[in-house]
Amino acid sequence: MSFSHEKIETNNLLMIVLILLVVAVGGLVEIVPLFFQKSTTEPIKGLTPYTALQLEGRDIYLREGCFNCHSQMIRPFVAETLRYGHYSVAGEFVYDHPFQWGSKRTGPDLHRVGGKYSDEWHRTHLINPRDLVPESNMPPYPWLEKNPASAHSITTRMKTLKMLGVPYTDSQIAAAPDELKGKTELDALVAYLQSLGLNLK
Repeated sequence: MSFSHEKIETNNLLMIVLILLVVAVGGLVEIVPLFFQKSTTEPIKGLTPYTALQLEGRDIYLREGCFNCHSQMIRPFVAETLRYGHYSVAGEFVYDHPFQWGSKRTGPDLHRVGGKYSDEWHRTHLINPRDLVPESNMPPYPWLEKNPASAHSITTRMKTLKMLGVPYTDSQIAAAPDELKGKTELDALVAYLQSLGLNLK
């Protein structure tokens, strides 16, 4: 059976099948090699998994939709690195499931925010952003200060991440609920933000 342009262009089903085949092969050629590159599968030097408090903060970050406005991907362009610091590399995110790379930025990129401001600055900013940045359009999150950090499910989450390859030890998992005792969701979110981007400066 010979394929001519006319046959392909006049047969909708054949055209759809061939398009899907080309897209599938092209996708595999681009994606599969990434699974075998050290730069995308191995952690960078000094990278450690999130502590229980930081992991709880990351879950709150996702729950509250912070990723909708704040990217965690600094692109390798001069304007980006001058403003935010070293560009993002895949080895910084091997323990993140899912990672928070993205292209939308309503607010500033948060990838290198760790250590840039004090804990108190972050607390004030999360409770009422306009106290520190009058032009901010970020909503306040006052309930985070009142809600206790969720200690009952942290061990399950850490065990699941361990199955996905995050190198948590049994002692870290066992100690996780105690680490969250007496902590609020605000404490956890600040701990997560303060951990971002510290390995590459």
